Amino acid sequence: MSPHPAPLDDLVVLDLTRALAGPHAAMMLGDMGARVIKVESPAGDDTRGWGPPFVGEGDERESTYFLAANRNKESVVLDLKTEEDREVLAGLVRRSDVLMENFRVGVLERLGFGIERLHELNPRLIVLSITGFGHDGPEASRAGYDQIAQGEGGLMSITGSDPEQPTKVGVPIADLLAGMNGAYGVLAALHERSRTGRGRVVRTSLLASVVGVHAFQGTRWTVAKEVPGMSGPHHPSIAPYGLFHTATSPVQVACGSETLWRSFAAATGLDVDDPRFATNGDRVGHRDELTAVIEEVLAQQPAEHWLALFGGAGIPSGKVRSIDDVYAWEQTRSQGLLLDVDHPTQGALQLPGSPIRFDDNAFSGGRATHEAPPTLGQHDAAIRAWAREPQQ
Repeated sequence: MSPHPAPLDDLVVLDLTRALAGPHAAMMLGDMGARVIKVESPAGDDTRGWGPPFVGEGDERESTYFLAANRNKESVVLDLKTEEDREVLAGLVRRSDVLMENFRVGVLERLGFGIERLHELNPRLIVLSITGFGHDGPEASRAGYDQIAQGEGGLMSITGSDPEQPTKVGVPIADLLAGMNGAYGVLAALHERSRTGRGRVVRTSLLASVVGVHAFQGTRWTVAKEVPGMSGPHHPSIAPYGLFHTATSPVQVACGSETLWRSFAAATGLDVDDPRFATNGDRVGHRDELTAVIEEVLAQQPAEHWLALFGGAGIPSGKVRSIDDVYAWEQTRSQGLLLDVDHPTQGALQLPGSPIRFDDNAFSGGRATHEAPPTLGQHDAAIRAWAREPQQ
């Protein structure tokens, strides 16, 4: 056993999902040490074909999209239209702790693995079901893709600066949130199982995950009956809190308290007693005027000057980094957010790491080592043999 056992070393997860939400949920558990068996159709996960960019050539070509969501997994190919492979899946269900699926509502039942059947095979099984719009309700049958959920869930209506161009978040945030919520629900169900000895079904959806993070934008409507709109790169309820242009590149400033506002005013030479800006409410009400005044001052010096000044004054601030700059940044690397893995066809690769660390080791996710995402069917023989072994 590793001198640094990971928190979920004894857990077996059966990942029947594809695309991003489900694979991300399974990967989160794999990062923490779970054995994750990815069950793929003969065609493979959809994301194996999502690109460019790809790495490698011909039969060894891999999608960087797939590589982002499937580290620390094994791959087995099962054609669930055949009786033989359905028997293999049944064997895997018997031996697993968690099964994750994101089929459209009713598909798993048609394959012969509805919830009742799964719990006949394994009463302790935790089942995670991720759908686009929920497993019930008038739109349960709709297929769910991230951008559709971002729009339907209201997120695009509050993102961007131009009401004529609702903007999606730059990553598939509905998928990622659904994956995170799914993993969170699974861990709660596993804790419950430690008391009851029985499994249960955990459900979440892309829609629920978007609505679930409306936060203060949600209560602006549900409580204050104010329909939120777009506020561009500025906070709708706090000022100054957003992006401001300097003589060179933009900087971001977050004055989340009156103390910080006074420190910021002192650092920039603004009149802290200007009645337009006396309180946060006043500053939000006169945001355009405040932004113009701030940018007039910031235009006198480069970004580096202001970031150094703000940092010395304890004012939260920062630059807008490009993705390549983020991964070159020593702070990113210090947090275990870049992993070195050895891929069976591509060789040495670097992947983004887990955002979770534990206090008894410095490893991303708690694992001492991480495995590259698998090639299609890479572990077929071993997994099929294990599924047929008699259980202890």
